[in-house]
Amino acid sequence: MTGKYTTSLFPTSAFVGFDHLLKELDHVTKHAHDHYPPHNILKTGPDDFLIELAVAGFSKEGINIEMHERTLTITGEHVKQGREYVHRGISTKKFKRTFRLSEHVQVHGADIVDGILAINLKVIIPEDQRPRTINIGKNEESNNDNNPTNPQLLRERL
Repeated sequence: MTGKYTTSLFPTSAFVGFDHLLKELDHVTKHAHDHYPPHNILKTGPDDFLIELAVAGFSKEGINIEMHERTLTITGEHVKQGREYVHRGISTKKFKRTFRLSEHVQVHGADIVDGILAINLKVIIPEDQRPRTINIGKNEESNNDNNPTNPQLLRERL
């Protein structure tokens, strides 16, 4: 475990089995000052999010969105149009923005409208991990284990 995260702000020798968390924290600290292009993250519903990036001057062809191992990466490269600028105030420099997503967050589409790239995200929790109600007085496993249908309850004598 030594040497793997030598640039970490956290002492890796003090944590056993938390390599993935240390990696996430290192990623966050390394990218804390990435501010281009500016972006918003909105919560649009109980399980819905929207990432907006200001991409004025970029076309759909110049932007690439990729999802790999819970990392959403947006890259942009301006397509040269052969223009001669007298003044250039709108930045069209190459960019790469990354967002680490939770294990249950999925990308549900993207679009560019009025210079804003909007990426729709949805939290989808698998059925077996969702909260469920447990009925009192019914043993769901009793049918599979050949247990008696009426288990003997422990009753105290007074």
